Amino acid sequence: MNVFELTRALVDIESITENEERVGNALFAHLSELAARHSGHVERIPVEANLFPNRFNVLAWWGDPVVTLSTHMDTVPPFFTSREDETHIWGRGACDTKGIIASMIFAVEELLAEGQRNLALLFVVGEERNSTGALAAAQHPRGSKFLINGEPTENKLALGSKGALRLEVVASGRMAHSAYPELGDSAILKLLDALSALRQLPLPTHPILGASTLNIGTIGGGRAPNVIPDQARAEVFIRLIDDGSATRAAAKNAVNGKVDLNEVLLVPAVHLGSLPGFETTVVAYTTDIPSFGGSWGQPYLLGPGTIHVAHTSEERIPKREILEAIQIYKRMVKQLIQ
Repeated sequence: MNVFELTRALVDIESITENEERVGNALFAHLSELAARHSGHVERIPVEANLFPNRFNVLAWWGDPVVTLSTHMDTVPPFFTSREDETHIWGRGACDTKGIIASMIFAVEELLAEGQRNLALLFVVGEERNSTGALAAAQHPRGSKFLINGEPTENKLALGSKGALRLEVVASGRMAHSAYPELGDSAILKLLDALSALRQLPLPTHPILGASTLNIGTIGGGRAPNVIPDQARAEVFIRLIDDGSATRAAAKNAVNGKVDLNEVLLVPAVHLGSLPGFETTVVAYTTDIPSFGGSWGQPYLLGPGTIHVAHTSEERIPKREILEAIQIYKRMVKQLIQ
């Protein structure tokens, strides 16, 4: 199986968040064969076993890991199978991140064939929702000094990535007949006022990471067109360029107690290291890196593909970048281990 065949095989296994068992088992089997050939070890690391008895990270290692290559194996919905043409592999997870997984595995296989040891592969669950796999891995470090995290960066070394503040805005009111609105209290109007206030927040900027951004991702509420609504809610996602404390406080002040503002997720922005000889970039999305908390070593962020087609119906990854990534990962490992 070549790297393109492995990419397609992984894409064709549906692994939407919380349904990663099948792809985890496939990776465990594949890495077990690689470990058998090169005197390595493979294990499943349970994740939230009390809630998900069949959910786990997959770890393979050779020697005492100095460098760990890691990415996530879950995808966003909806699932669709792979196809390929002369230049690209298409399908859900092609660039986010199953082509990256294949590149990492082939890079490690080539390094092992060249006699390199002291490296590991770590594939985690749950990045697309709450980084639960990375949080679990952070509780069980293996002494790795460097973590190469894979996300689509077009094979450029990311100098930093934005953080995330996810808020749930919940408004409550009182139902009434719509002919007599004065007898009710519209939750939807309260929600609209709160969202308008949030949209007017002066969000901070950073000279490297750029501007914070705000997205109202979901909105809903009410009972019927002729009923004054007693409930409404929305979900807001803010991309952070700092630790988020000032933005969180500003959001709370903006809604002024008229609605409930529930914090669902807070991931600070991160600034990452560079290496000589590697082209660099900055990315606006959030990764597993903050959730690892440094427990697997100093983090670096790089992977083939572009984030601009991830999470879309046109998701794809250039074959050329998959092949390039294999050699780039090998260079990074050698440079970090020496």
